[in-house]
Amino acid sequence: MVRRFLSLIPALLIVFSALSGVFGARVCAADEQSVLQLTPEEENYIASHKSLRIGYVQDRIPVSFSDRNGELAGISRYIFDRVSDICGLEFEYVPLPEGEITYDYLLSNGLDLVSSVEYNDENKNARGILISEPYLSSRKVVVARKGFEFKSGSRFSVAISTGSQTVKKVLAKSYPNFDPVDYPSVSACFDAVNSGDADLMIQNQYVVEYWISKPIYEKLKVIPVPGLDDRLCFSAVVAFGGGEGPDTEDGRILIDILNKTIEAIPEDEIGSYTIQAIMENPYRYTFSDFLYRYRHAVRTMVIAVLLIVLLTVLLIRMHLRFTENKANDKIKNQFLSTMSHEIRTPLNGLIGLNHLMSQNSDDPEKLKEYLRQSTLTSNYLMSLVNDMFDMSSLQAQNLELVLRPVDLKLVLNTVDSITENAMSAKGIEYSSDYDPVFRCVLGDEVRIQQVLLSLLDNARKFTPKGGKVTLSIKQELLDDETVLTSATVTDTGSGMSEKFQKHIFDTFAQELDTVSKGNQGTGLGLPISRRLAILMGGDLTFTSRKGEGSSFTFTFAAKPDVLPKKDVLEQPDNVKHPRILVAEDNELNGEIILSLLEEYGFEATLAENGKKALEVFCDSEPHTFGVILMDLLMPEMDGFEATKAIRESGRPDAKTVRIFACTANSLPEDREKAMLSGMDDFIAKPIDVGALIRKLSTE
Repeated sequence: MVRRFLSLIPALLIVFSALSGVFGARVCAADEQSVLQLTPEEENYIASHKSLRIGYVQDRIPVSFSDRNGELAGISRYIFDRVSDICGLEFEYVPLPEGEITYDYLLSNGLDLVSSVEYNDENKNARGILISEPYLSSRKVVVARKGFEFKSGSRFSVAISTGSQTVKKVLAKSYPNFDPVDYPSVSACFDAVNSGDADLMIQNQYVVEYWISKPIYEKLKVIPVPGLDDRLCFSAVVAFGGGEGPDTEDGRILIDILNKTIEAIPEDEIGSYTIQAIMENPYRYTFSDFLYRYRHAVRTMVIAVLLIVLLTVLLIRMHLRFTENKANDKIKNQFLSTMSHEIRTPLNGLIGLNHLMSQNSDDPEKLKEYLRQSTLTSNYLMSLVNDMFDMSSLQAQNLELVLRPVDLKLVLNTVDSITENAMSAKGIEYSSDYDPVFRCVLGDEVRIQQVLLSLLDNARKFTPKGGKVTLSIKQELLDDETVLTSATVTDTGSGMSEKFQKHIFDTFAQELDTVSKGNQGTGLGLPISRRLAILMGGDLTFTSRKGEGSSFTFTFAAKPDVLPKKDVLEQPDNVKHPRILVAEDNELNGEIILSLLEEYGFEATLAENGKKALEVFCDSEPHTFGVILMDLLMPEMDGFEATKAIRESGRPDAKTVRIFACTANSLPEDREKAMLSGMDDFIAKPIDVGALIRKLSTE
């Protein structure tokens, strides 16, 4: 506590100094007014113009802005109030709207003065205004995206807020390679640079220091540039060369009064106002900032909630099926009890993690660990959803295999790449052995891979560090048209008791021991795997001894086939990183997918529906896009129609661009329809990021 108090002393001294300066200034106000040495004309002006209307810009925190009550606040307010105290003029502060302010607007709103006008030769010579000496001197700085570099001979687009028009002429003289682009506000300028619509923006250093604290601008940086002073002054509104408008002579008198008053305020007093305003107006995080800063955590929580909803629907569905037969009451009660536990346990964990994240939002290390745990929990919920769908379909006998030529060597390579990392992380030695006789068979690649990964994951869970897991695959020809493939997964893990072995294929059956503790499982993997094996004309058998390990053999029958010829994607030599086109009508999902792709170095373009995706693809240069992630259900044109239209567009890359269905519709009939429409693969939502990146990286 003492250390924390001591750390606050410098800040307290600064505030005390600032407040002392203000207090002292107000005590001496009457004396200072007496030493202004006003002329009779100036004294008469003050006597006859007690209240003046000053227009101020509203989006220049901490320099000039409207507070919660709609009143002028910031550095300017302190200075203007001080000017009023010294010279005796009273000011009414009027907020100016966004955008460029015209002379007619100033006249129609009866403004006597405009603040935050840039002190430069352009404004000195402008018609209709007379400017004072600067009341606040600082610098302008340049804002760019991190990684940006100035390259000689290049041109750069520069975002300029419409309230800073004269900076254009300064840039034209000193930086002719800067191309100014108008934006209505400071925040719009920041957004333009952040999104890449503009290369740079130029703004007051104090304003930039405030806005750049916003989490969404974390990829921006500040670049000091010489020769860009930012001196702010008053401008008095006067008539154009004798035309209608305020009297020019009155304007000159007012400016003379303001200049004498500004000169009477010491520089250190202006400095105290600057410090005070900056300390009083730090950037305050909003709820949207919180959502952006912890967007990955929020995304995980949203996915988890959706998974829980899906599980609840499945639970009700299976509950209704059980209630149709009263003889199944015992099974029903056991199922409901188990499912309640399986859903409530991770749900409780997610709720707890959400609370911990909100309590430790300022501790990056703790947040990183909580995010890791929430990701693991969400992945478990996803596996539970998938298993429930499979079990429900298998029980209803409506799960159909999607038979296509399967390259078993490629399947094994994929399984190995997924398994080796998980085994290595636990310190398990993993090896596989496969010498194909019939490398290509007619089968369901997704289901074959699913069973293999399920068996290997079980082996990993129940094998301790230092153990071994092996996968061996053999084939034999049963007859002229049938190949029997046998895949055996052997581990040196804990094995199973003879009592448990009798129930190993029962739904939700699990045997806990010291090795498996901490590893969540649904108890559905083996029952589903066996039913899939039987559906594929094979079986799932095992041998096991408690304390010595287990061996599972998965067999499936299939017709031998020939590997299909792959179309060669011809691309120009200069296309090295083909972009990805994402067709997604849900805005949140689209932003998530784009963020994921950008994190892994992919360039991506978003189209809000199938029709827009078709237009973007057809309007682009051939081979611009290497992959299209296509949602299925979208307005105006769904993913099936869009895919057919792309394939029939006649472009050089129409037949070779890879199109992946990316959808929450994961039933077999959806997959089949997607393939018939011309798609190359199927990615189910919620997206397995690792699987997606592997697919996108495949040549």
